[in-house]
Amino acid sequence: MANSGDINVGSVIRFNGDLCRIEEYQHRTPGNLRAFYQARMRNLKNGKIVENRFRAGEAVEVVRVDYKQMQYIFPEGDFIVVMDNETFEQVYVPSFLFGDGIKFLKEGMEVKVSFEGDEPILAEGPTFVELVITYAEPGVKGDTATNTLKPATMETGAIVNVPLFVNEGEKIKIDTRTNSYVERVK
Repeated sequence: MANSGDINVGSVIRFNGDLCRIEEYQHRTPGNLRAFYQARMRNLKNGKIVENRFRAGEAVEVVRVDYKQMQYIFPEGDFIVVMDNETFEQVYVPSFLFGDGIKFLKEGMEVKVSFEGDEPILAEGPTFVELVITYAEPGVKGDTATNTLKPATMETGAIVNVPLFVNEGEKIKIDTRTNSYVERVK
């Protein structure tokens, strides 16, 4: 058992019997009252946000989480099949754990999966991906003067807003956290 001063943003704790990941964590000392920690947590089972105040020194159960780099293989129903790069074992990860980043995954990409025991509890794709544009309206000479964007369809089916000068068939770098164009890849 740890106390409330030992946890940080990103820690996984057991709160009311459920696994929660700390998203915001602040130490507060209001006027003449006792200090406390204000926590904003995401329930890992259903995705709901939970807020709670922990007294300073309160016992908190921190869950041991193992992180593994795995290789994305293919989707199957409501699951994503990933492979452990060391043991070549295939693991079925629920697709909702990847969130919006799932639309940027393609075969062979490295993904980060977190396990509590043998059960996957968190998953995230790469922060930046390089994908080829399969469809975009053609650019016109002189389109680089403004900051206007147009929708482009990627090879994975995701739609990203790109500058007007980017054309079909080009490879671009995308930030999967914000679903936004970063740069062209040469």
